Amino acid sequence: MDLPTYTPKDAAVPEGEVVLERASTPQELGPKLNRTAADVVRFLMQLGEMVTATQSLSDEQIELFADEIGATIRLVDPGEEQEVARETGLGVGGPLGEGEGSGGRRPPIITVMGHVDHGKTQLLDKIRDANVVADEAGGITQAIGAYQAEKDGRKITFIDTPGHAAFTAMRARGAEATDIVVLVVAADDGVMPQTIEAINHAKAADVPIVVAINKMDKETAQPDRVKQQLSEHGLIPQDWGGDTEMIPVSALTGDGVDDLLETLLLVADVEDLKANPEGRAAGVVIESHLDIGRGPVANILVQRGTLKVGEPLVAGPAWGRVRALINDHGEQVKEAGPSTPAQVLGLNDVADAGDTFVVAPDEKTAKSVAEKREHWQRVANLGREAAAASGGKLEDIFEQIQRGDVATLNLLLKTDTTGSLEALTESLRKLERDDVKLAFVHRAVGGITQQDIQLAATSGATIIGFNVRPDRKARELAQVEEVEIRTYEIIYQALEDIENAMVGLLAPEYEEVVTGEAEVREIFSVPKIGKIAGCYVLNGTITRNSKVRFLREGTIIWKGTVNSLRRFKDDVREVQAGYECGIGLSDFQDLKQGDIIETFEEREIPRS
Repeated sequence: MDLPTYTPKDAAVPEGEVVLERASTPQELGPKLNRTAADVVRFLMQLGEMVTATQSLSDEQIELFADEIGATIRLVDPGEEQEVARETGLGVGGPLGEGEGSGGRRPPIITVMGHVDHGKTQLLDKIRDANVVADEAGGITQAIGAYQAEKDGRKITFIDTPGHAAFTAMRARGAEATDIVVLVVAADDGVMPQTIEAINHAKAADVPIVVAINKMDKETAQPDRVKQQLSEHGLIPQDWGGDTEMIPVSALTGDGVDDLLETLLLVADVEDLKANPEGRAAGVVIESHLDIGRGPVANILVQRGTLKVGEPLVAGPAWGRVRALINDHGEQVKEAGPSTPAQVLGLNDVADAGDTFVVAPDEKTAKSVAEKREHWQRVANLGREAAAASGGKLEDIFEQIQRGDVATLNLLLKTDTTGSLEALTESLRKLERDDVKLAFVHRAVGGITQQDIQLAATSGATIIGFNVRPDRKARELAQVEEVEIRTYEIIYQALEDIENAMVGLLAPEYEEVVTGEAEVREIFSVPKIGKIAGCYVLNGTITRNSKVRFLREGTIIWKGTVNSLRRFKDDVREVQAGYECGIGLSDFQDLKQGDIIETFEEREIPRS
């Protein structure tokens, strides 16, 4: 049977650029191009592609039809800014100060960058006058957070990005959401590879750079050497005739911190930062996670407009009505204006770090936009899941390489935050080689569960946990199903393990053996000693001086040792399962009922 020949009708071709959503159906596509769904179907049938009026079309099919009628189009994902602008009448794109009306002066948004141990966190600690350095391993450095400080009655918003080289994606996103970059360089260490990466990201974002030469209190400080090194990368100090402010500071003593803040305000005045506080709010999701008690929690940064409690919000594929706004001091507020960081409660799902958010006209519109975004994400994941079906485990990869096969390593990633998840994924993808491909069976935030074990067993995947742990039932199921779980607290170790497996350089490793688990039932305060956890030993044996992880809802929030162990009034060396005891932990006081204390020991085992 001859296929009908498509002949363009006399209908006018839309003028200008037409924004079209990917995966549109002929029913959706036709009217936007002044044609009918039948016109689209007939044209594709002529090309030998049998489609229905309600079938999602590929990018190529949409572009071919547009080209046939002479229309200029732009394809966008439902998650892009243009989608929200089209659906809600409010765009999110453009500079922070863009919007109706001239707007007033807003606080500058500062991104702090630098090498892993050059003192970024300690510098922010001085600025905010809050001790966060002790929690660095599981908190501020591995998840972007935003905070506000005041200088001379003016607010300054700080975004702290991780210093780890592997978190390139997070650092780049931080630079894009900022006005000024503070580059922290240690005076006794100088420019490092991660320092150069930070410079490149700041330059790509086209924002001013202010250098904080830290650790000036050390005898080995060489600020002129640092300036020389930075000048080799295009940052010429002002006192050398350049245009880059370089402020000597000491995060330890606080010297120079006031000068740094004054400089940031001066640079902000030169940049003439403005934003319109009127109208619907728009901005970016900095970080998000799932809280058992509060549900999905999104840390957001308002870029323009004013976000208010009760407004309908869409952030990526998540939507909801703002149930509560919490500022950086943990206080509930009614609204958040431009350049203000806040926690948002009330979304139906965990938004991705880096997603844009916008206030919608009503809940119906917010839900519609979010559902379309979620649909497109599912479509995009289908190909990845198909690729994952043919993969193998980490231990099988070297054998496949030796045989000359193209090996596919299936991974299931679980992390503590969405920012960590994104950065770890991007870092792992960079390890792919011609003979070894990576397939991500599942990626999510939260502890490693029994469902994860079952999925990994079905797909032959290795589970990679970053800053999260499996519970006892998940561990037991993993042993039965022979699923390999690898947990890490330092991202470099995860990357080295995967890379070593790929090249066959499997060095000896330490196997962690969980020796005991205790649940915190009561908390006691002892003068001159601090808080003691009254615990019930669930499994194994708790031993004094053993290594310990402190888990809250499956996430590692502290790691150290058991400092003291008591049964009633007696000091004891160990307490077995089924008994109660008092546990004192070294340098940790943030105890809550229901927390789990997990003790473990490391045994070196040879790798094959």
